[in-house]
Amino acid sequence: MEEECRVLSIQSHVVRGYVGNRAATFPLQVLGFEVDAVNSVQFSNHTGYSHWKGQVLNSDELQELYDGLKLNSVNQYDYVLTVCDPVMGDQRNGEGAMYVPDDLLPVYREKVVPVADIITPNQFEAELLTGRKIHTQEEALEVMDMLHSMGPDTVVITSSDLLSPRGSDYLMALGSQRTRAPDGSMVTQRIRMEMHKVDAVFVGTGDLFAAMLLAWTHKHPNNLKVACEKTVSAMHHVLQRTIKCAKAKSGEGVKPSPAQLELRMVQSKKDIESPEIVVQATVL
Repeated sequence: MEEECRVLSIQSHVVRGYVGNRAATFPLQVLGFEVDAVNSVQFSNHTGYSHWKGQVLNSDELQELYDGLKLNSVNQYDYVLTVCDPVMGDQRNGEGAMYVPDDLLPVYREKVVPVADIITPNQFEAELLTGRKIHTQEEALEVMDMLHSMGPDTVVITSSDLLSPRGSDYLMALGSQRTRAPDGSMVTQRIRMEMHKVDAVFVGTGDLFAAMLLAWTHKHPNNLKVACEKTVSAMHHVLQRTIKCAKAKSGEGVKPSPAQLELRMVQSKKDIESPEIVVQATVL
C-alpha cells in the first residue's frame, strides 16, 4: 500500500470561487495528498468582487481547531501549507502595495521565513524581505541567496518586472534550490522560466501555484527544474482554459467579470494531475 502524505493547509476559505484553501485543496488531492484544511477566514467569495460577507477567525479560534486535532492524535503532518508563502503585497501600476499591515513585515522576516522550507514570494515581497531592490537577473539571484541564508532551501520568485529574454509578452520567474550532496557539500540549482502573459486579473493563482509546487517538489525533491516545469505548465493550462471560458461568457469586446474569471479547476483536473509540459525551465 502506498504511504499517504498528509498536508495541513491553514488558509482562507470562500464559499464561491477558488482562493486560499479552495484553490489549494483540490490540486493537492488530485496529486495524491491527504489534506486537512483549517480555514482562517470564511467568506462568501473573494475580495475581488464588489461585496463579500463572512468571518475571520482569531488566533484562539484557530488554536482551538488545532487542539481538537491534537487531542485525537491526528496532528501528524508531512507538510504545512500556509498563506505565509509569504503573501505580503505586489506591484500595482509600477508601485508596490502591501496587503498586510507594515508591522507584520518583521514577523515574516524574523519568525516565519526562518522556519519555512519553501517560500514563493513575488519580486516585491522578495525585496521587502531582504531590503534589496531587484533590477537585473543577477540581483535576483543575489536576493534568493539572501533568502536562503534566512532558512528556506527552496525559493521561487513567482513573478518579476524583469524583461524576459523572449520579450515583453512574457513574464519571468526565477527559482533556486539548495540540496545536500552525498559528500556533505551544498549544491544550488537555479532556473529561469518564461510564461506568456494573459491579459486578465485572476484571483487564487498564488495559492494554486504554492500547492502544486509543494506537490511536485515532494515528487521530485532534488529536481527544481522538473517540479517548476510541471507546476507552471499546469498553471498555463488552467489559466488558458479560464480565460477562454470567461471570454465566451462575457461576449466579444466585453471585459469578463470576477465571477467569469474564477479559475476552472475541476475542468482542469487532467492538466493538474499530468500536465503537458509547455513551459521549459532554463538552468542558470
